[in-house]
This record gives sequence, C-alpha cells and structure tokens, in this order.
Amino acid sequence: MIILKKEFNINTIPAIVWGNTSKKLYLYIHGKDGNKEEANYISEVVLKYNYQVLSIDLPEHGDRKGETNSFNPWHIVPELTSVMLFAKNHWENISLFANSIGVWFSMLCFSNERLNQCLFVSPVLDMKQLMLKMLNLTHVSEMQLKQERFIKTSSGQILSWDYWEYVQKHPIESWNIPTKILYGEKDVLINYNTVKQFADKFNCNLTVMANGEHWFHTDEQLTFMSNWLKLNVNKKNYIREINRMF
Repeated sequence: MIILKKEFNINTIPAIVWGNTSKKLYLYIHGKDGNKEEANYISEVVLKYNYQVLSIDLPEHGDRKGETNSFNPWHIVPELTSVMLFAKNHWENISLFANSIGVWFSMLCFSNERLNQCLFVSPVLDMKQLMLKMLNLTHVSEMQLKQERFIKTSSGQILSWDYWEYVQKHPIESWNIPTKILYGEKDVLINYNTVKQFADKFNCNLTVMANGEHWFHTDEQLTFMSNWLKLNVNKKNYIREINRMF
C-alpha cells in the first residue's frame, strides 16, 4: 500500500500528515525512543476508514535527536497544545492514538478536548507509581532523590527531583474521552493493576494480549494490534461510544 505523506513543521516541530485530504484525523503521539515515521503502521489501517494521520517528533527524538534536557512535560505539554490547536484549525473530527509515555503527555494536555476517541497502547497512566517503581528497583528513596537532584536508575534512566515535583503537582484526575486500551500481558514496565484500575475508573475498554510486551514489535504482536485497530477505528464503534459517554 502506497501512502501519501507530507512532511512539514508546526512552528518548529517536525511533522508528517499521512493520507489524502479528509475531515477526520488521528493525532499520533509516540513514546520514548519513537518518532513520527512510526505512525506509518497505524496509517495503513486508519486511512482505509477515510482518516488522515498527523504525527510529530517529540523533543530529543526523530529529527530532534540533537536536542537535550527537553524530553519532559514542561517542554512537551506546551508543544502538544500548539499541535492540537493546529489540528483543530485543519480537521473537524479529531481522535488520538498514543503510545507508552506519549499517553501520559497527552493526558496532561488533552483532558479538556472534545476528541472522538482515544486509542492507548502500553500506556503510562500513573507516572508517580512508575517513578516509585524505578526508584525502588534502584534502592533509592525519595529523600535521596531530593538531596542528589538526579539519580541514574538500574536501567540507565535518569530521574530528577524537578520531574518528581512536576508529577506530584499534576495528577491525572479526570479523563472523560471514550478510550480503548491495548495492553501486553508481559509488560514489565506498566503494572496490569494500574491499567485495570484506570480503565474501571474512567470507563475505558481494555484489551489484553496474551504474551504481549510493552513494545509491540513482533509479527504476531503487530498483527494483533492491527486487528485491534480495525475493530476500534470502525465508525459505528466510536459513534456508539460517543453516544454512550454524552
């Protein structure tokens, strides 16, 4: 399948629009180590339902790998706000597809947007819990993080006190957008109970792939995700969800 795509910048943010002109859009927000080009795999599905896809490079990713100290919410949230404004100026119906930490960034920014639906894959839903898990695995306390300001975890991730303070001040307290979640049974980063509690609290549909991982990348995992997309992008499905929510 040959997909039409146009590369451009939203302000200074590298972006791609995939597909022929349409009034309907999926905004794609990648996770850590992702990029705007990886939206190709959802484009292969959603374009068949007369959508376009808009994907961007977050700071320190894709065409922005040369940037430093900017893959954090106080840089990313203002950027996503400008991207959403661009999207609302060009499309009438907007949905969201977000992956991993891209989900958390999106929830910080889009909780008050009237989106048609959201599709979350391997979502980071509780950043405080995730940071505590990483600190515990490294045998570091909150007090040590405060004293040292920066801690390198056992996985090589750098945690900062500024990030911790931001997370404390910005809890996700509401999410009223029709949302479908895809979670891998063997996701070692995100706890199943966290995902299940979020889904129950905010009335989200949760699909768990047996033997799935945090990173959906094998042929079997990608096929499963493609079928999940086909099921949930179907127009009748999301209209039913919107009518139920409002």
